[in-house]
This record gives sequence, structure tokens and C-alpha cells, in this order.
Amino acid sequence: MQTRLARLYQKGDLRVETAAVAAPGPGEVLLKMAAAGICGSDLHYYQDGGFGPVRVREPIIPGHEASGTISQAGEGVELSAGTLVAVNPSQPCGHCEYCDKDMPIHCLDMRFMGSAMRLPHEQGMFREWLVVPAKQCFAAGVATTAAEAACSEPLSVCLHAASRAGDIAGKRVLITGAGPIGALMVAVARYHGASEIVVNDLADAALTRAKAMGASRTINVSRDAQALAEFEAGKGYFDLVFECSAAVPAIRSAIAAIRPRGTIVQVGVTGEIPIPLNAIVGKELHIHGTQRFHEEFAAAVELISSRKIDVRPIISHSLPLEQADAAFILAGDRAVACKVQLIF
Repeated sequence: MQTRLARLYQKGDLRVETAAVAAPGPGEVLLKMAAAGICGSDLHYYQDGGFGPVRVREPIIPGHEASGTISQAGEGVELSAGTLVAVNPSQPCGHCEYCDKDMPIHCLDMRFMGSAMRLPHEQGMFREWLVVPAKQCFAAGVATTAAEAACSEPLSVCLHAASRAGDIAGKRVLITGAGPIGALMVAVARYHGASEIVVNDLADAALTRAKAMGASRTINVSRDAQALAEFEAGKGYFDLVFECSAAVPAIRSAIAAIRPRGTIVQVGVTGEIPIPLNAIVGKELHIHGTQRFHEEFAAAVELISSRKIDVRPIISHSLPLEQADAAFILAGDRAVACKVQLIF
């Protein structure tokens, strides 16, 4: 059996090719892939050949946020053919120091689909047919679309970020950056009972989507760089910040606008940057990093299936696999695109 797939060879060199597909073994399923989103890390691979020390060193199939329909189940699998599932790309080893401490996110031998961190690289999900362990597949609701189910992975990221923040109910929240993760972060903060959610970004299109996801107020800081100044009075206004941009000006403005002993959850990722350490110390701020997810994946599938969190406003474009190169170019244009998905 053959499958079409998108394989990245180096910066800007993405090719649609054909490869063989094996039959599913015990505990595995064969999926007819349905939809797969282009993530920021996928974009970094395509635009820059990697990010930080993580570089594309050999051909890689990108893609780690996807859904598909079970076509064939291997021995011992209870999922039925025809079931739409979201695929968890995370594969912790289960027996290292951190897995034993119930911290699988920090697994020392983590395998994450579509990641160039390891060598050989872990191949991803931008392909028409895929064999995966059944334990990584989570059934979506009968009314859930493939496009919605494919948003389970980024929603999981946001649910884990929320878990790092503590109690959100009744809190005044600032979200910096309204890309796909920032927009989903709005929905998660609203779901957890935030009393006010202010979002800033540089693009009107992104802020419009943030509003659709539940933002109380949006601020375009490219037009009004001083718009957040009102929140700096009295040592700060916000109880909680989800920093999703990894941009130095956004981080600095967030530190200025948060109240003493407030919490900043750093969701966006970048390299080394200067930060006002004196303000962090003087305000006694709590700063938490967050990465990936574990048990949150099942919760994300349920929230999407029930539409307790409606992810549809962030899905901006769907293109066929044959137009993978055009899809990546489109995904890099924040003036028009949010979550761009390949469909199979």
C-alpha cells in the first residue's frame, strides 16, 4: 500500500512524495488521515530550517496536530473501523526517572511525532495514511468535524498552560499574542471562569479571532503602543498573564501591567532575551514555564467534542496535501491566516 506525504528536506524545500505503508500490527491502527494543522514549529522548520539548537538534519515529515479515521485495527484494539480520532503525537518512554515521578512531559527519551529534536528525526503526520499505536488515538464525538478534532493538540498545550497558572476563576487575565495558541488560550481562560480577558497583538485579523473566542477587550499595539499603560497604574492591574508571543516588548509590557505577586505563564518560546529582573523581584512575581501536555489531551478531545470549547473560529484555511507548499506560505501570513490545515 502507498501513501502520499509531505516531506521537508531543508529550509523551504517541501515535497509531496509517495511512500509505502505497512499493515498495522498488534495494538496498532491504520488511519486514513483527515486533517492536520500547521504549527509554529512546523513553520520554523520550513522558514528557517529549525529553531534554536533544533535543526532539520535529515528529511522529515512534519505535522503533529491531526485527526484521522480508523481504516483497519490490529490485534487487541477495541476502536472500531470508521471512528474519527484525534492523534496524540506524544510518546514518553514510561520508565525513565521523570516518567517514574509522574512527570512524562519531561521524559528523558521522549518521542514526539514530527520533531527534529532527535536523530533520526521523529516522522510526523502530514500524510494520507498512517499507522500508529491505538493508545495514541482518542475518539472524537459523532458531531465533531475532522478539522475540529485536529485542534486537540494545540488545545492540549493551552490546557496544560492553564494548569500551571493555578485558580483562574474570577481573575483578570492578559494574553499577549493572538495566534492560534493565544486564541485558544482565550477560550481556556474563559472556560475556567476568568472575569476579564484582555488580548494584545499586532494584527487586526488575529484580534478579531480572539474576540470570537471570548476576549473581553482587544488591543492592537502596532497602532497604539501605549494602550497598555492604563493597566500599569497602582503597580499593575492583571492577576494573571499568559504570554504567548515570546516578543520582548510584549513580555516587558506584561511585567509592567501585572499586579504584585501575580502570575506569568510563559507559553511562547524564543531564545535568550533581556528581561527587567528588578521588576520581577520588586513585584514578587511568579513566573512559570509550560510545555506540551500529557493527560490534557483526552480532556481536549472531550471539550472539543462537546463544544464546551469551540475551536472553529481559529480554523482559517484548509488546503489539499498537493498544495502543502502553498499552505505553509499562507500559514506564515498572520495578516490573513490563523490555523491552516492540510486535508487528505
